Amino acid sequence: MLKSEIHIFFNALVFYSRIPGPSWVKHSEENLNKATRYFPLIGWIVGGISIIIYLLANQIFPKNIALLLSMAAGILTTGGFHEDGFADVCDGFGGGWTKSKILEIMKDSRVGTYGVLGLVLLLLIKFFSLLEIPENLLLVSILCSHTVSRLLASSFIFTHQYVREDALSKVKPVAKKLSSSNFLIALFIGLSPLFLFPELIYFLVLIPLLITKWWLGRYFTKWIGGYTGDCLGATQQIAEIVFLLSVIVINNTLTTNPWKFYL
Repeated sequence: MLKSEIHIFFNALVFYSRIPGPSWVKHSEENLNKATRYFPLIGWIVGGISIIIYLLANQIFPKNIALLLSMAAGILTTGGFHEDGFADVCDGFGGGWTKSKILEIMKDSRVGTYGVLGLVLLLLIKFFSLLEIPENLLLVSILCSHTVSRLLASSFIFTHQYVREDALSKVKPVAKKLSSSNFLIALFIGLSPLFLFPELIYFLVLIPLLITKWWLGRYFTKWIGGYTGDCLGATQQIAEIVFLLSVIVINNTLTTNPWKFYL
């Protein structure tokens, strides 16, 4: 049982990041499908690496440069996997007006104007959001933004229909319906770091995240009938920003409102 879980975990690590796994790991479609439950755990790893780079860089450089290096570390760890999906979604939904055209554009490896503009804005919003978060909340915010956003992306596999059926899709093994037990595992891994926040009121970040999930699900379903791998990557990136912005709003409310309340 333990050996099987180790194989499944390393399938997740190799697929969702650029971190190499041991040579003895058994890679299969079955293991990769089960590995979805460890998607938020990859967030722990990527977030942890980002935090370490930030702490080291902040000893030498100002906070803004340390944050940029931290963001770069996260992107290098995943190989820009989710950012690429976000850019493809910007191009596909920005330039396509039918399901077939949207899917065709998203499959194209080239990045268009919508993708470039979307990525630039995405990274700018992410950077300035991190810069705005106070130091006492920054590290936990970095960690949670990576875990919770990946949980939200993986939830689409549990609730929505995968629409790309061609054999060329690299995410097809992952896109098989997520079982209830696997989703509960992902739910626990993804939400547990929220308890690291100093106050339980920060759990309110889940409200805008759920609204984001509902809106994206409705939007994807309206135009293409479900989701693709690129949609999952875009969801992860959007959820990461929504999380950071929500932390800022909650912190500002607690700081400026004289009628502070605690859960």
